[in-house]
Amino acid sequence: MKAAFAAIIGRPSVGKSTLLNTLCGNKVSIVAPSPQTTRNTIRGIHSDERGQIVFLDTPGFHDSEKKMNRYLKENALSALQEIDLVVYMIDPTRPAGVEEKTLMALLAPRNKTTIAVINKSDLPGARIEQISELLRSELDPAGLIALSARTGEGTEKLLEVLYSHAPEGEPFYPPEYYTDQEPGFRASEIIREWAVNRVSQEVPHAIYVEIADMEEREVLTAAGETRYKLWIRAFLAVERESQKGILVGKNGKLISEIRKGARKDLEKIFPHRVELDLRVKVNPKWRNKDPLLKRLLS
Repeated sequence: MKAAFAAIIGRPSVGKSTLLNTLCGNKVSIVAPSPQTTRNTIRGIHSDERGQIVFLDTPGFHDSEKKMNRYLKENALSALQEIDLVVYMIDPTRPAGVEEKTLMALLAPRNKTTIAVINKSDLPGARIEQISELLRSELDPAGLIALSARTGEGTEKLLEVLYSHAPEGEPFYPPEYYTDQEPGFRASEIIREWAVNRVSQEVPHAIYVEIADMEEREVLTAAGETRYKLWIRAFLAVERESQKGILVGKNGKLISEIRKGARKDLEKIFPHRVELDLRVKVNPKWRNKDPLLKRLLS
């Protein structure tokens, strides 16, 4: 049996969360078109007859002096401290810039345990050969695979390579586990996904979710049967009143759509009917508040 921790690292919007969900066969990490949607290190678990690989989906690596971006970068790099393998993802449809070279230099000392993944290989304009040459010259990884996280093509080959490099060991989690996230965190991420996918420009980055209460309650049906409901009270927090107005929408239409959509997705991962009380509040300049950032991004 093989068992390993593998960090998925790369620049924003290369498809790390999509790959994690595909490899684990379940929705583990939220996905949105806006960059740096992933803020925490998310664990997803793949188990089969070969053993188990625990994947760590990290925030997109982005050089910036903004306080929140520094925290996100630290989260990404800290995931490299105690792992066995690295899955380094690169997007062949955009030029490799300074950040890409910085990442390759950081990973070079551990290239023998780094698998380079060229994602979006199915898209027009994907420069597979050029990127492959760059990876071989700058990084010389232990494996190099072109795949599509969106369609799943090439992901089985990636698993084969990862298991071949994984150390022997017993599984870390029971085989039915596909993540180890706490219920409150999973709920907050699903709500945030529904919100960020319905707004644009700066608003997605200005949103965080606060779970105020989460309680399982007994409900007596008309037939006298006892059933359970999961009651969640949550807040979508933004930085400005104008952003609050955007999220609420005309006559409360948008917040109602977010609540209904999130509730349906929550019922897919929790075993009970969900009642979601969702509201919007303003927390001015929250992205500059260290105590809040440490709590949200830890």
